[in-house]
Amino acid sequence: MKTFISIAALALLPVAAAAADRPDWAFPTRPPGPAVAAPPEDGQPKHVPGSTKSYTQKEIDSFNNPPDWFPDEHPPAPDIVAHGKGTTVRACMSCHLSTGYGHPENSRLAGSPAAYLIRQIDNFRSGVRKGEGAGNMINFSKSMTDEDAKAAAEYFASIKPARWTKVVETDTVPMTYFKGTRRLQHPEGGKEAIGNRIIEVPEDVERVELRDPHSGFTSYVPPGSVAKGQAIVATGGAKTIPCAICHGEGLKGLGEVPGIAGRSPGSIARAIYYMQTGERSGASMALMKGVVEKLTGDDVLAISAYVASLEP
Repeated sequence: MKTFISIAALALLPVAAAAADRPDWAFPTRPPGPAVAAPPEDGQPKHVPGSTKSYTQKEIDSFNNPPDWFPDEHPPAPDIVAHGKGTTVRACMSCHLSTGYGHPENSRLAGSPAAYLIRQIDNFRSGVRKGEGAGNMINFSKSMTDEDAKAAAEYFASIKPARWTKVVETDTVPMTYFKGTRRLQHPEGGKEAIGNRIIEVPEDVERVELRDPHSGFTSYVPPGSVAKGQAIVATGGAKTIPCAICHGEGLKGLGEVPGIAGRSPGSIARAIYYMQTGERSGASMALMKGVVEKLTGDDVLAISAYVASLEP
């Protein structure tokens, strides 16, 4: 019945689609940032608040043995999650953390249906999911067995998502730069106008760099954007359909459709953009293509701000 309703609603949408507006704020910039010295590798153990564990900087930076600061807070992690597969697959938690909450430059996995997560790995493997930054996942997926994918998916699906980004409406934001694909506060400080952007930065830069799963992010959004996004999400704004039709009450997920409430606004915006351009395609994206095709860059920003503000 849900699929029938979605298809019927899509039939009412305008059929002409304009070229997608790229949400540049959600992507890393090309110019190099300030010269910031990397943490020294002095072999000394490092710590994060509340954890009894300690790791050296080399261990913290490891792709195959990343830190697990709070091992008692999650189920036993399968090898593919905790250690990856040699040089072909990084440990899932090296990017997505042991909790699956991830960072703004990647995706939240925690609480997503296992079937959905397996489908995403299959889509990377087949090439129907791509886009900037997808190269690593495309390569990893081709080296993962079906058993690896199932183990990782079931692990992250079992973890309850939690609030990971705090949304703040403001006219001014901290000056920032990109360190690789991660936006960080500029070490020299300073403020600038937010403009038509969302700026998401760590609450504590040092703890995020230590891969601390207890240290989240702040998403600064333009004034009024949360209310505008709420109106589009609730009614469709004459451009789309209400998001809850597929994503469920509170956008917490419905069946095999993942919850999107509380996700990083950059992750939300990139997903919509890739659906618009066709860089995320395949059978599961057929309905979403029609849903998002009329959304402008301003719409995507507002939707991202509102959805990120929700409790997951």
